[in-house]
Amino acid sequence: MKRTREEKLLNPKPGGLIEAARDYGIDLTQIVENLRLKPERRIEKLQQAMIGFDKLRQTARRVKVIEND
Repeated sequence: MKRTREEKLLNPKPGGLIEAARDYGIDLTQIVENLRLKPERRIEKLQQAMIGFDKLRQTARRVKVIEND
């Protein structure tokens, strides 16, 4: 019986690369959650994250400018 991508990620084979990634600290459940989404929704989430990082970057620049005054 062939295992699904989700099964492989949630229960990796001992000694495999997926297990090594999990042991390194990669949260494989987040990957599974993303794979469950339609590609359009994944893109929306990525765009939202990019907007959030841009706002964070802008705030960090403003704080740095204020600290240098």
